[in-house]
Amino acid sequence: MSGRLLVVAFEGWNDAGEAASGAVRTLKGLLDLYPIAEFESEDYFDYQFNRPLAANDEDGNRTLVWPNVTIYGPTSVKAPDTKSEGLANDAELAVGVAENTNIYLLLGTEPSRGWKSFSAEILETVRGTGITGIVMLGAMLADVPHTRPISVFASSENATVRAELGLERSSYEGPVGILAVLGHAAEVAGIPTMSIWASVPHYVHNAPSPKATLALIDKLEEIIDVVIPRGDLVGDAATWESGIDALASEDEDMSNYIEQLEQARDTVDSPEASGEAIAQEFERYLRRSGDDKPDGSGGGSAGDEPWRPKD
Repeated sequence: MSGRLLVVAFEGWNDAGEAASGAVRTLKGLLDLYPIAEFESEDYFDYQFNRPLAANDEDGNRTLVWPNVTIYGPTSVKAPDTKSEGLANDAELAVGVAENTNIYLLLGTEPSRGWKSFSAEILETVRGTGITGIVMLGAMLADVPHTRPISVFASSENATVRAELGLERSSYEGPVGILAVLGHAAEVAGIPTMSIWASVPHYVHNAPSPKATLALIDKLEEIIDVVIPRGDLVGDAATWESGIDALASEDEDMSNYIEQLEQARDTVDSPEASGEAIAQEFERYLRRSGDDKPDGSGGGSAGDEPWRPKD
């Protein structure tokens, strides 16, 4: 039996344009999954930062929805295979979403505290379900134009995964989010991981970015060889891009700035430079965001003005 993969996305600092959480929600809507574990301890969440939501249930009763993290698993699976096959071997799953018995999802709010204990709880569930590899999805704000293909950077700290999937190892040093903490804990526990990050134009940081979500899904499909229907994402991405075009056409400064970003992107878009350029942009983003307080919109704060470059 092929290994089982956990695809992870957290809302918040790691989720610019809601791209990563949007990708996992897309998978959740396509796969036959059910919640197998939920984490909502007050030890992990600051309710002044991530407030509970008031809502009405199906019977019209008033209820509260608390920030949480949920792991979803297939509705019908065999007993876990005790032999770990590694993430690189998991890339040969080659199943469609309708036949899924190997893909698990983790989705929820980035915890505010207790990251070590939180990661230990997650890994306890990972081991209990026989998951043999973890794929982290993230999205960052970057100085990139919305008119070009979304830059996606895949990396791994696991030497075997890098060799078999042709990935790079991140050289970044600096502040990190829960994805890095959970990934490090998993590697220490002997569970191979990889990360896939998309770059979202910072001048439209307030709006969801279906184009970035689509780019993450494209890369995820390539890595794990699972056919993922795109649904409305292609049309939504086109609408998103044309909407920004319309805004830029009414603002000469914004239009000129986007043109500068296009020229810079085209300069570094040669095959031999693109991977290094994306990695450097990732590192610049994390260093810049390390001085920001996360504002809940994902990818750190990008300032009050929606499009102007950050000093």
